[in-house]
Amino acid sequence: MSSFQDGQWVNPPAHYSMTDDALQVTTDARTDFWRETYYGFTHDSGHFYGFATGDGFTAQVRVRARFEQLYDQAGIMVRLDAEHWLKAGLEFSDGHAMLSSVLTDGQSDWATGVYTGDPTDFWLRVSVAQGALRLQVSADGAQWPLVRLCPFPEADRNRYLVGPMCCTPERAGLQVTFSDWMLTPLLGKDLHDLT
Repeated sequence: MSSFQDGQWVNPPAHYSMTDDALQVTTDARTDFWRETYYGFTHDSGHFYGFATGDGFTAQVRVRARFEQLYDQAGIMVRLDAEHWLKAGLEFSDGHAMLSSVLTDGQSDWATGVYTGDPTDFWLRVSVAQGALRLQVSADGAQWPLVRLCPFPEADRNRYLVGPMCCTPERAGLQVTFSDWMLTPLLGKDLHDLT
């Protein structure tokens, strides 16, 4: 699957445009996905355009945006429901666009690291099979180093949603272009295969 036409919105933004090849989003104000940890609040207001799939899939997307204000974020999401999801991508924090992933199983965690590629243009890939989630990032769409390997709930047929995600908890107006979308059966590559 490589078209943007077959997804479904969770919290559609007021302004977006879509073709078969690209999804352009301008974020609404104070949007986020987070559950409880440290801050004590729950937000489920971020923009997510998901595609239904069963277990054993790989999805990838190219993301272009200019991250400028605290917590600006865009990337990919895998979601079962409001309490079980992963979002990952780049997020503006401490003055830099940081590689970021949040795994939520009732409560959210947050892991960040320095991203050495171009923060305005990058790719993400996520694979889910048999209770495990593998997250990879790419600066060029060719080499895919590992970002995270973690447990993720197994789901019945077509219960996962996976697709582009973006949020701006502190403002509105982040412009994001998603392209090069692919959703396929699990690639099944060795953990250290970077292709």
